[in-house]
Amino acid sequence: MINLAVDLAFQLVQMTLVICLAPALTGLVRVVKARLTRRRGPPLLQPYRDLARLARKEAIVADSASWLFRMTPYIVFAATWVAAALTPTFATGLLFSWAADLIAIVALLGMARFFLGLAGMDVGTSFGGLGSSREAMFATLAEPAMIVIVFSLALVAGSTQLSTIAAYMASPTVGLRVTLGMALIALIIVAVAENGRIPVDNPATHLELTMVHEAMILEYSGRHLAVIELASMLKLTLYVSLIICVFAPWGAAIADAGIGARLAGVAIYVLKLGVAGALLGAFETSVAKMRVFRVPDFLGAALMLGFLGALLLFVSRTLK
Repeated sequence: MINLAVDLAFQLVQMTLVICLAPALTGLVRVVKARLTRRRGPPLLQPYRDLARLARKEAIVADSASWLFRMTPYIVFAATWVAAALTPTFATGLLFSWAADLIAIVALLGMARFFLGLAGMDVGTSFGGLGSSREAMFATLAEPAMIVIVFSLALVAGSTQLSTIAAYMASPTVGLRVTLGMALIALIIVAVAENGRIPVDNPATHLELTMVHEAMILEYSGRHLAVIELASMLKLTLYVSLIICVFAPWGAAIADAGIGARLAGVAIYVLKLGVAGALLGAFETSVAKMRVFRVPDFLGAALMLGFLGALLLFVSRTLK
């Protein structure tokens, strides 16, 4: 009973940790970008203030909006939070680790994207429909690329369960493999595209002809916008945690580890998240936003890298 209570407590820590650190990661990226461009920029805690300010405001809903428009922020937030909470961050083998399957996480993110695209078209504005159509175009390449990456990792680790993959990747038997490098690059490309980061989209812009994610949520305000913005920050944290879990699992506590090891895993995870945020800010500063019609080529590279990695693994397994 005591072990069950401890496991439940650390699972709650996992769920709370991702939602508390998500705005800090976004704030860190903004701070790094501002410093690299010699600007003062917003403080690190500004995303928390923005969310609190939006939560206090009244939500204005268009007369033509249906129940779908009102429910979508909560559906998107719930799906993204569940996916982020299932991804191992500081420890593997948590209480709900049996549900932390890569295919389930891809399905949850696909559901969130589906409802957000519908909400963008629900009010009937031209910008919402434009953003939804672009999001659907990107998803036709991003989701297949993600599935191929999952297939590659499953061939390497023998499972799509994230705790199993993390344990295998942390073992010395994995070694250096070209296929894993391909999968890493493909996953980074998909993460950049799925989160609407530069060079795919600029989250700081409000230019109607170029924005994608911002166009879909243009009609939201108040608490609805706060929930969607928090879900967007959670999505970025989810993808960074996924990359850390699969390709840099070192320092994470193993299953049935003690309380001290898990607390050390929390500190190491926060450090990894900070390094990833700094690298993302430096990357976005060094590249320019590409044209919208070049994004399929960008995502096509991820699809081809994932497919080639899976093909090499399959051929190597067949020849053995």
